[in-house]
Amino acid sequence: MLKHHQPHLFAITFSVIFIALGIDPVFREVWVAEVIPVVIIFAFLVVSFRSFRFSNLAYALMFCWLVGHTIGAHYTFANVPFEWFSDLTNSDRNHFDRLAHFSIGFYAFPIAEWLVRKGHCKPVIAALFGLFAIMAVAAAYEIIEWWYAVIAGGEAGIEFLGSQGDIWDAQKDMLADTLGAVLSLALFFIHKPYRID
Repeated sequence: MLKHHQPHLFAITFSVIFIALGIDPVFREVWVAEVIPVVIIFAFLVVSFRSFRFSNLAYALMFCWLVGHTIGAHYTFANVPFEWFSDLTNSDRNHFDRLAHFSIGFYAFPIAEWLVRKGHCKPVIAALFGLFAIMAVAAAYEIIEWWYAVIAGGEAGIEFLGSQGDIWDAQKDMLADTLGAVLSLALFFIHKPYRID
């Protein structure tokens, strides 16, 4: 019974977190810009739930990014309290944004699952499409980040960009997205959500 209601529990938990972190964010304008994709994806998942129900693992993977990105939006990614990881890696940089980028790669799993379960293609082709879709979204997001930083300017633009002085930040973010996709697609072939009745 609990297994059947897992997506509902994810949705309720995320809603509570979203509301709590929407209260008094560090930069309201950055929060608004950052949560736009979160709201769009969450709304899509809610609206499409009756017509297509993903596997529980797909919802769990998507939940990771929704929560991580919402946390990053509240604090701004460069300022999330994540010092323990920086201490662990002996780095001055806050790597929370890399974790969030890694988790966006998890969406390759539901993309591949949807393609196979809808009968559009076989698992290998679906997995490749999921991987390439994530890579394309990652590149597009880096361009959008750059545009926003230029338009917003000032401190808000710098906080949204979140490069923390790393000239290779965009490339490293795209690599993190890709590695997350590779991991999720390994889970896709282990879990085989396309065999769900």
